[in-house]
Amino acid sequence: MNRPVPLRKRLLVRLLIASVLIAVSSVAATAWLAVETTTRALREEQGQDLADDLRILAQLSGYAATHPSWDGVEGTVRALASKTGRRIALTTADRTLIADSAPKGAALPLGAAASVDPLHTDTYSEPGARLSGIDPRAVGPYRLTADERDRLDAIAAKEQACYRGQGNHTEIARAPNGRPVILRADGTAAALNSEDCGYDQLNTATATEQKALDALSEGVRSCAQQHDAKPYGPIYLLLKPDRKVPSSGFAYVKVGVSAGPKAQETAESCVDGALRDQLDPYVAPVADLYLGGGETGPPRFDMSPANKAKVVGTAGLVLAVTVAVTAVVAHRLVRPLRALTEAAQQPPQLHVRVPVTTRDETGILAEAFNDLTERREHLEDQRKAMVSDIAHELRSPLTNIRGWLEVTRDGVVDPDPTLLSSLHEEAMVLQRIIDDLQDLAAADAGTLRLHREPVPAADLLDQVAAAHRVAAHTAGVTLHTEAEGSPWIDADPVRMRQALGNLVSNALRHTPDGGTVALTVRRDGDDVVFTVADTGSGIAQEDLPHVFERFWRAEKSRSRRTGGSGLGLSIVRHLLAAHDGTVVAASEPGAGAVFILRLPGAPAQ
Repeated sequence: MNRPVPLRKRLLVRLLIASVLIAVSSVAATAWLAVETTTRALREEQGQDLADDLRILAQLSGYAATHPSWDGVEGTVRALASKTGRRIALTTADRTLIADSAPKGAALPLGAAASVDPLHTDTYSEPGARLSGIDPRAVGPYRLTADERDRLDAIAAKEQACYRGQGNHTEIARAPNGRPVILRADGTAAALNSEDCGYDQLNTATATEQKALDALSEGVRSCAQQHDAKPYGPIYLLLKPDRKVPSSGFAYVKVGVSAGPKAQETAESCVDGALRDQLDPYVAPVADLYLGGGETGPPRFDMSPANKAKVVGTAGLVLAVTVAVTAVVAHRLVRPLRALTEAAQQPPQLHVRVPVTTRDETGILAEAFNDLTERREHLEDQRKAMVSDIAHELRSPLTNIRGWLEVTRDGVVDPDPTLLSSLHEEAMVLQRIIDDLQDLAAADAGTLRLHREPVPAADLLDQVAAAHRVAAHTAGVTLHTEAEGSPWIDADPVRMRQALGNLVSNALRHTPDGGTVALTVRRDGDDVVFTVADTGSGIAQEDLPHVFERFWRAEKSRSRRTGGSGLGLSIVRHLLAAHDGTVVAASEPGAGAVFILRLPGAPAQ
């Protein structure tokens, strides 16, 4: 009688306990982590808000630098508000609303956070902004046409190929006005200055740029003359593109003056003023930027009683869901295991099989159990058949011996030499059966002893043929051997003669008068192949898989006139396996049978 499994040791209880512990630990760890990180988050919140403010200002300044008006900025404002969680509003100087991410009618914050003016970006913090405060993305009349960009792109590609041919790795970047610039691998502008590569061609101002520069020069000269500064030479833009600062465009505009630092300062001031006047029609007007927390802003950490109740409720819900899911999963896991246990506890004769309902590890285990049950059934059938076969094999000679002894005891016949010879033959049959059973038992137990030694394969064939020459002559069968070369094997010669002898005996028994039994040996690579072929009745195709089974004979009547004990071929298979070899049978009914033995070869002695 099976003892019940204690409650504390049941798989379902263990899974529930484990899941509860995991859930409690997870909730506790999460709560601790939240408390620890919230303090740090609160300290960083102010800095993050400032960074968001600068990012918003920079993006809106870029919009103003590339658009002559604020028309269409509503989408940009809403996208920024959604990304940062802040309320963003743009107004004119008189607080006329331009765009607002808040619902219509919402009051503006008390004061503007900053002014958005791409020509006076004093708070613009990204690299590339000029000290004059002009947003580098404001290019206005300096923006190249499509044809000019295509022409400069072609020149840049040729220069890059030229530099590559000189062993210099470069990349092509693009300034805000569309001009391509060649950069070194480290991201700085390429200062290779190779005339062979056309460096001057790429740095030459286009017609659009030259026209804008000429107009700027007139404005600068007019301003300089008003301040008694006499400039000389052309005004030019020094481009400073940088891969690390993709927004940078014109670094500064430089003009030559007559002499003196004050004159130089005056000229540079004139350049800044003239450039602002030139870019002003191309940029959006000045706008005030208002920022607020907004309804879409991130929630503030507040450990109020309500929030505490939410944490406790959430933790309880997590525990409940964990327990429920674990119970369902554990029940599904335990159910097939219980079925396996009940099936394994049934008597062996019932051969119970477990239904396979899943394809997971439990289903695989159920399939393995069913396979084991089938193998057990097969082994049980083999055991019963073997007991019956052994009884049948032993009964016939014992019955003959007993009968002759009884009639001799009763004086019916005299114990003459003929009778004694018959009784001796029956005793020898019993001895052979017992010897065969002992060999099979030793093979099954792994105690079959072999005395290996180098043996010439041809000598084995000659010895086996000599031992069966008389039986072959009596049966009217021609027995011959053939050896290709001089192969050697490392084997037990007695056991190998036994294996070959069993095959030859079967061949002689099933070969009619006038037939032939051929023994051949040859080397096949590192192996030595023995072949025993006859011209007898052959073996049916459906019988070939069974020829090496114990007590199996094609003659179902089990008459000794047509067959032996049914153990010879099984012994041959075990002997070959003990020698690390194999044996296979091939046959066609009416065309004889062929048995092929393959063993590892040995070096010639």
